[in-house]
Amino acid sequence: MKKTNAYFAILFGISAASAAIPAFAYNGENLAKGAKLTMQDAQSIALAAQPGSIVDSELENEGGGSGLRYSFDIKPENGGGTHEVGVDALTGKLLENTVEGANPD
Repeated sequence: MKKTNAYFAILFGISAASAAIPAFAYNGENLAKGAKLTMQDAQSIALAAQPGSIVDSELENEGGGSGLRYSFDIKPENGGGTHEVGVDALTGKLLENTVEGANPD
């Protein structure tokens, strides 16, 4: 009986500990199986085009390029407005690098 109680105590402890570990999912992670680039690969491309800090990222179906893109909101190192940078998830091509909220002419 004591072995059974000890077993359940250990099992419960492992379950409780794993529940405390945060998930590092991102929006659109369910689409990743269709991408040739990883999120990390796309981040490198985006940061090469727009140095700064990534404040949001997602994988989405969107027009342009292959239709599957990683989208990053990047706060530039030099300040200024947040940039939206899009990277094609199949080819790695830079699709967008614009200031969010800027009106296109």
